[in-house]
Amino acid sequence: MSPVVAGLTVFYTSGAVLVLEILALRLLAPYVGVTLETYTATIATVLAGISAGTWVGGYAADRVEPRRLLGPLLVSGGGLSLLAVPLVRALGSAGASSVVGLSLVGFFAPAAVLSAVSPTVVKLQLRDLAATGKVVGRLSALGTAGAIIGTYLAGFVLVEAVPTSTSIVVIAVSLMVAGAVLWLWLWRNSMRVAGTVLVLGFLGSSIAVGVGAPCDQETVYHCARVVHDAERPGGRLLVLDTVRHSYVDLDDPTHLEFAYARVFADVLSAASPPGPLRVLHVGGGGFTLPTYLRAVRPGTTSTVLEIDPGLVALAEERLGLRTGPDLRVRVGDARLLLDSEPDAGYDVVLGDAFGGLAVPWHLTTEQFLSGVRATLAEGGLYVMNLIDYPPLRFARSEVATLRRVFGHVVAIARPGLFAGERGGNVVLVAGDRPIDAERIASAIAARQGEEVVLSGPAVEQFAEGARVLVDDWAPVDQWLIRARR
Repeated sequence: MSPVVAGLTVFYTSGAVLVLEILALRLLAPYVGVTLETYTATIATVLAGISAGTWVGGYAADRVEPRRLLGPLLVSGGGLSLLAVPLVRALGSAGASSVVGLSLVGFFAPAAVLSAVSPTVVKLQLRDLAATGKVVGRLSALGTAGAIIGTYLAGFVLVEAVPTSTSIVVIAVSLMVAGAVLWLWLWRNSMRVAGTVLVLGFLGSSIAVGVGAPCDQETVYHCARVVHDAERPGGRLLVLDTVRHSYVDLDDPTHLEFAYARVFADVLSAASPPGPLRVLHVGGGGFTLPTYLRAVRPGTTSTVLEIDPGLVALAEERLGLRTGPDLRVRVGDARLLLDSEPDAGYDVVLGDAFGGLAVPWHLTTEQFLSGVRATLAEGGLYVMNLIDYPPLRFARSEVATLRRVFGHVVAIARPGLFAGERGGNVVLVAGDRPIDAERIASAIAARQGEEVVLSGPAVEQFAEGARVLVDDWAPVDQWLIRARR
């Protein structure tokens, strides 16, 4: 086996393993969401596969003729990669929700088998013990380079350009074809076996592609679905991964299906000045609130900071989003875009950005909130939606952080939540002036809402002892993961 072919083999298989690792996150997301736990379990699973594969592969290469071993390893690794798509989707659709279990079932085996290729190639290349370091070093460097290229290719190109299942199938089939070619070249008596394997591989790819994805659209960040509401002809529910994210009524933009959205409306009617508003939205999703404000407060101008361009396109195609001078969308991370928003340019900032069930941690800290305050005109309000569960560590710390930055905070949630008896949405209202909590409570009562409003000493007591969230310490994902168990 020539050094060039050996290097290319190690480079490609190492790159394939890292591409699979990135794509695994996309394949798992519709069933377990996108959280720190998802990233941790997937990375750990693939690393475990790499560790086991290199160890066992090296052991096998010392006991089995490497020329007979290399081709079958690539073919097997490709075949196992093909199986990952139908296995994960079948188990996920059947209700399996363990991120560790799904990642192990889908990706441990292909990572292990493909990682066994490197020690096998090393064994084939070692003809002179005096050159051991040179051979191992070169192949190790090429493997690392392949992993780096694979990571960039998946994260910056494939996720956006090609459906996840298609990417996995193409990689798997290419591995099987390369394996069959090496099998024939290195072990010439295997023509019938290699041909049979290729036929099975193409059949397997047909099965993998045929297993339907649970998404209407795979965006850069989400598996997105739009579900029609049988009870409201114009009702559309936006589901991102595992979360019911937004609801829009195409026939009635004033209809707010979600309770937290109705609380937002109560706060705006009770605590903001009448007439048109200048509103900055942190997070777009289904663009429910910008559309609502356009309908109930003519003349209002909304600027929406939305990180996912795919969601913007989906909202325009299927959720009735119409941009214009009164509704502007800026695509990008809100933390970065906020710096270019004008000081004192807004009457209200609405925070409704989520990654799964968690507010992205960098949108919760004192540093971010200081930027939010800078964009608010004097007397302006920051209204934020978050989700938390007992013991409510995130909600308490976010209240403490808002009090540090703004000075005045009101907290609103369903009965029992502040007492730690249940979890759910919490709406926080912050400003540089006292907030009329009684008017907000009256607005909630007028629509027969049941939400409880905390203000003054009650809010101080709720946040007592909670640490302020800062860029150097904001374990939001970890708190939610533990609280939901």
